[in-house]
Amino acid sequence: MHLFERFRLLAALAYFVTAAAQAPCMASDDPPKVGQTVADFELPALDGGTVKLSDAAKTGPVVLVVLRGFPGYQCPVCNKQVGQFLGQAEAFKAAGATVLMVYPGVKMNLKQRAEEFMTGKTLPDHFRLLVDGDYKFTNAYNLRWDAPNKTAYPSTFIIQPDMKVSFAVVSKTHGGRAQAGDVLKALSARP
Repeated sequence: MHLFERFRLLAALAYFVTAAAQAPCMASDDPPKVGQTVADFELPALDGGTVKLSDAAKTGPVVLVVLRGFPGYQCPVCNKQVGQFLGQAEAFKAAGATVLMVYPGVKMNLKQRAEEFMTGKTLPDHFRLLVDGDYKFTNAYNLRWDAPNKTAYPSTFIIQPDMKVSFAVVSKTHGGRAQAGDVLKALSARP
């Protein structure tokens, strides 16, 4: 092999290795991890319109909370978690964070179920509840809990404006979720 051909081969290899390292995390079967760049998504918001992750991230970090949705009932642990985050709403605002909560499920009646879930809860301006009909986002982020009466793995991420994950907790059970205080600590630890 001539020197020039070797150089071309090495240059091509370097290009593909660099591209693979910068590719969004959805290229694997794993949920997003700290340090990875996530793929953009756009989901309908319960209060109308749609929300695109990259647009939300333009103003600061995004706290992305994936709930269980409606696995045949309104999840009491999800209710508790959302209440905890709402109780810290001012601290999230002070940290410059937008909080996006994803409510996944089968598209039929999902909006109605999400409205039921939100009964008695008021979201501040920097919080939005998004609905993930037919698990498009959940599957793309490899968070689908594909078992009877299951929907998604309860998960919490901090996505920085560069679309990189700086905090990730994915629970393979109903509990083990990120606490609002831990997320706030992670937000304050960022330079």
